[in-house]
Amino acid sequence: MTPEAKVKLKVRNVLKELNAYYSMPITGGYGNSGAPDFLVCLNGRFIGIECKAGRNKPTALQEKNLAQIRSAGGIAIVINEENVDGLRKCLFDSSSHKDNV
Repeated sequence: MTPEAKVKLKVRNVLKELNAYYSMPITGGYGNSGAPDFLVCLNGRFIGIECKAGRNKPTALQEKNLAQIRSAGGIAIVINEENVDGLRKCLFDSSSHKDNV
């Protein structure tokens, strides 16, 4: 399992624990390139979660999509193995609506 796949597994487990609705969109082809790894609805809030491993950063297209989510009033966050343990807090912390974890 790749390091990023491990991060995605942890995120998926947190979302399941919280009984959140989520989808993992397919990118490329007929999918939406640059969409976050997880599109989530939790407690009436729309959340986009992009998963990365190590020092990897979102691409320019991924950053554009995250910015569009924020400008539409949603929450857009980037999760990696260093901050994945703070995901639960982030999802319920109203101060994190516009920022990464």
